[in-house]
Amino acid sequence: MKDLWTKFIETGEIEDELDKIIAESWRRCTRLGVDPKAGFGKTIDSEKLEVVLKRNEELLRVAKPIMQNLNELVLGSNFILVLTDKEGVIIETIGEEPVRKEANTLNFCIGALWSEKEVGTNAIGTSIIVDKPIHTTGSQHYCEYHHSWTCSAAPIHDNKGNIIGVLDMSGSFDKLHKHTLGIVVAAAYSIENEIRLLRTHELVDTTVESISDGMIIADKDFKINKINYIASKILGIEEENKLDIREILRETDFQEILRQKHMTMDYMYCNFFINDKVIPCNVKITPVLTNNELIGIALVFKEIEYLHNTVNVVTGNRAIYRFSDILTSNDKMRNVINNAKRFAKTSGSILIEGDSGTGKELFAHAIHNYSKKADGPFVAVNCASLPRELVESELFGYEKGAFTGASKNGKSGKFELAQGGTIFLDEIGELPLDIQAKLLRVLDNYTVTRIGGKYSKKLDIRVIGATNRNLFDEVKKKNFREDLYYRLNVLKINIPSLKDRREDIDLYANYFLDKLNKSNSTNVILSSEFLLYLNQHSWKGNVRELQNVIERAYYLNQDEVIGIECLPEEIINEIDAVEKNTSLDLMSIRETEKHVIINALKKTKGHVINAGDILNLSKSTIYRKINEHKIDVNIFK
Repeated sequence: MKDLWTKFIETGEIEDELDKIIAESWRRCTRLGVDPKAGFGKTIDSEKLEVVLKRNEELLRVAKPIMQNLNELVLGSNFILVLTDKEGVIIETIGEEPVRKEANTLNFCIGALWSEKEVGTNAIGTSIIVDKPIHTTGSQHYCEYHHSWTCSAAPIHDNKGNIIGVLDMSGSFDKLHKHTLGIVVAAAYSIENEIRLLRTHELVDTTVESISDGMIIADKDFKINKINYIASKILGIEEENKLDIREILRETDFQEILRQKHMTMDYMYCNFFINDKVIPCNVKITPVLTNNELIGIALVFKEIEYLHNTVNVVTGNRAIYRFSDILTSNDKMRNVINNAKRFAKTSGSILIEGDSGTGKELFAHAIHNYSKKADGPFVAVNCASLPRELVESELFGYEKGAFTGASKNGKSGKFELAQGGTIFLDEIGELPLDIQAKLLRVLDNYTVTRIGGKYSKKLDIRVIGATNRNLFDEVKKKNFREDLYYRLNVLKINIPSLKDRREDIDLYANYFLDKLNKSNSTNVILSSEFLLYLNQHSWKGNVRELQNVIERAYYLNQDEVIGIECLPEEIINEIDAVEKNTSLDLMSIRETEKHVIINALKKTKGHVINAGDILNLSKSTIYRKINEHKIDVNIFK
């Protein structure tokens, strides 16, 4: 072999008997201008070495234990183990001191670059180029200083097949052994496997942590092996806590899962029992199988409260209106609003009484949005519309199998859905007496138990009840529980009927008309006679009835001014009957006329003539009436 090397160095000729990989390497070295009389590794500066070591932390972490084990096997054989990065920079060496000292004479140490370009044909540099395990011994090395060495190297690949480093085993030429390369290849393969496994674990860990659900992986003995951050946050336990999942999911039949290994227990309601807490969740349980043998169980779950929030968003369980949406010119109504604002800042239950159509739900919305629970759900329940046999399950929910026809996963009640917010029980006076008793228990301790359930759920909610009945009278009639009445009656709001705040009639009429004008791009107005009739009507249906009358008149009208011909027949007949049989109170008519003129002046921003046009009054008439009623036009400008 020495003769073949000498002939090539002197003449450039290569004999056929020379290994092809070595021959190609020698030719490359010649083209690169490598000095065959040199062969000392080039040391990179300390800053670059620090970057290289940082970049190869994972490779070092995986390879060092394997190199140490391998060193134990070859201890005393005068070999040194070397690890390089993908460029051939040495990043770790392990070996006995004598051989390490000898290697240092060639700068075969950490921080030295052993590429073909720098030191000619060598196992490290050549294996990087050909991407194969290489054995170079004696005169196969391009540089003469290496001829006393034998080296075996194998490239190390990542999970995508890219070279990330080289493992080399070098020693004295006279210690050459035919199994050396095989040992190095096996060790490099072990490093690759460890890196793939590490990447797989990292991928699994990243996947487990990236999902928005809680996730627990347990072994076949039901001990927790892995728990992601979301699960840890929901349950308040750490990954190191090797709990038995049968202990924290006491109500789950894991034996059924074991009997049916391929079965996935799709999302179902389960309680986690952690210390003294019960945490309700929706859980999916999946067996983990290998060769049809159960090796573990995976649980994916969401906290019920999170699901409730999602349901509330989808179903629109939120309050729309605020106190600024409640319009009034009536002092009594203003006082009611101020009281409602004060009540909203408390945490107590509120009872709203008022005739149908006065705006009880509007107040409930406003109270919620003005309270500390404004960011929580607003769940409205019309108690009068719930079928008698479904009231309890709708309000309080039920567990799976609680009764015939019950959902297999159970169902959350309205009180659970309102967690963190407000539940509005409209027409609360319509609740059956037995349900009233259960509602009282909820209000006493703010816990709710599902039908068929064993455990109570603590509630953080505000309860608002509303009724168009006089609940005190209903108590006397034995239609409403006295204890529940007094439980609700601490904070009570009485909304006055529209007939008791007639100054709001024009305000609401024009408000509803303005909305119709804006949505339909029109500019229709109400005649003075139309407004006069509105002010004389009894309004048993209150604001809701007024809104319906305005909408009906708007769509029936074909002119720019809505007249009394667009009023419902019953209103016209009512007013005509009053005029015929009783003669209207002149003062009431004068007050109504004053309100009509003021409303027109507001609309025209104090422009008298335009106000007269709206009311079909001449210039002289409008000015005369303004003087009669002592109206200051300037306040509207």
